[in-house]
Amino acid sequence: MKTVSIVIPCRNEASYISACLDSIVASSFPKEFLSVYVCDGMSDDGTTEIIKGYSEKFPYIHLIANEKRTTPYALNLGIKADNSDAVIILGAHSAVAEDFIEKNYAALFSDEKVGCAGGILINNFENRVSRIIGYAMSQPFGVGNAHFRTGAKSGYVDTVAFGCYKREVFEKIGYFDEQLTRNQDDEFNYRLKKAGYEILLDTSIRSYYVVRSSYKKLLRQYFQYGYWKVFVNQKHKMITTFRQLVPFFFVAFVVLGAVASFFSKYCVWFYIAVLMCYFLSALFFAAKSKLPAKDWLAIIFSFSILHISYGSGYWVGLWDFLVRGKKPVYDNSSR
Repeated sequence: MKTVSIVIPCRNEASYISACLDSIVASSFPKEFLSVYVCDGMSDDGTTEIIKGYSEKFPYIHLIANEKRTTPYALNLGIKADNSDAVIILGAHSAVAEDFIEKNYAALFSDEKVGCAGGILINNFENRVSRIIGYAMSQPFGVGNAHFRTGAKSGYVDTVAFGCYKREVFEKIGYFDEQLTRNQDDEFNYRLKKAGYEILLDTSIRSYYVVRSSYKKLLRQYFQYGYWKVFVNQKHKMITTFRQLVPFFFVAFVVLGAVASFFSKYCVWFYIAVLMCYFLSALFFAAKSKLPAKDWLAIIFSFSILHISYGSGYWVGLWDFLVRGKKPVYDNSSR
């Protein structure tokens, strides 16, 4: 049997890291072939002490100090910690099904052309708001064809959550880009596919994720996704996925349509008609939920946050990276 390592970036995750590690401990994969590296970004809420407790009890769990505190740097530290045959990237807010590692292992080595395998996310909720946000993030209207969220189909895809990668992939295309605060997994998966590998989504592979419990956190998350997507596009000199342009054009329409409406009554009616179509589409998907009707407006609000925050982030990214020529601070010491 081939060896597997799991890399978990974290910082100040005292409320979640135990559930994550407990799920790994309870997994059915043989522990003599497993290593877990929790790369902690100098937490000050007790996370470090919790991880140390697990490492003392379970010899395959290891704590690595991530002094630079960024996610891609943590990922690279964990990947380079050993020479396992496969590497699974996991989040501290997540937990895995009992057969998660085994099924990833089987999917990854099912075909030579598969460089990354993964499954679907099942949302766990902390409160009413997180349940509403989780529903919005699992619908095609909210996130497009992100099949790992919608669970629409198994097969080859552009990206997965918590991917399981062959070691040879890192040896061939390098590691995660440490310039990227967000989107480092999407950018890496783009390079992986460009190198001739495929990303396989198997909907029988299950992991669980604690959904953000506030609209403010959701807005910040998706703004950063849109913002850093511009840098990824600039780096590769192309649009990596076309679904990213939909929120970009939507925000442009909202702003320019409002301005044009001051000058023409025809623009006013067209503007209202398009926004009404958007509202009715969002209402249709909200009504499909099993949530009570009183939550439908909140679901529509969540859809609008996903689209407007991502699109706005993309516009700001265009200004910063393409117009102003802004460069992220880059440290290549871990390359």
